[in-house]
Amino acid sequence: MDRAPYLNREEAGCALAAELAHVFGRAPARGKPLVLGLPRGGVPVALEVARKLRAPLDVLVVRKLGLPGQEELAMGAIASGGVRVLNQDVLDLLRVPPEVVDRVAEDELRELERREAAYRGDRPRPELAGRSVILVDDGLATGATMRAAVDAVRRAEPAEVIVAVPVAPRETLVELRRSADRVVCPWTPEPFFGIGGWYVDFAQTSDAEVRAILERAGDRVQVPPAGGDARRLPG
Repeated sequence: MDRAPYLNREEAGCALAAELAHVFGRAPARGKPLVLGLPRGGVPVALEVARKLRAPLDVLVVRKLGLPGQEELAMGAIASGGVRVLNQDVLDLLRVPPEVVDRVAEDELRELERREAAYRGDRPRPELAGRSVILVDDGLATGATMRAAVDAVRRAEPAEVIVAVPVAPRETLVELRRSADRVVCPWTPEPFFGIGGWYVDFAQTSDAEVRAILERAGDRVQVPPAGGDARRLPG
């Protein structure tokens, strides 16, 4: 290990925000970027990024399609807007029948719709066309959920899509660079033993915490005037 684990998602978000501040030291492609956190754990990380960049914060709901009986192994993922991304290597290796994938996808779609309603309420989805969009999660393993997120955002024709995570294996980042315009990750430990192993506190983020962050943030993160102190949002 070349460094100590992140204390929590807040610290990870601050480290990621520092990296992104260098990227956005020059003007983004089209105005101020939009930060989209992937719930649940990506939202507290995204909060710190949005605060540092003085950018609006919102959420993009993505659900992993876990292999039945081995749910941590991703067969693929779905995202808001009807996007489905499959991990064909896993499907071929384990000979997963299409009907199994469809059944899992149906179950996860119901959960995706529940979370979308719970987090967003009556707030409209943000406008993505022509904007720089930063997709943030608390880490990546296979990258299936993030690839689904990138595909979902691409459909809205943004100016650019940036993937930003605090920790991930190098090979996953290489794969994501094929679909995202830019990938930012300050820590790529090898060997990689799962996201939670690189945090001291990796407690599950609750729906209530996600709602609290988004409700307080609204269309934009509360930020101080130049030189002032940021107000701490919950989460």
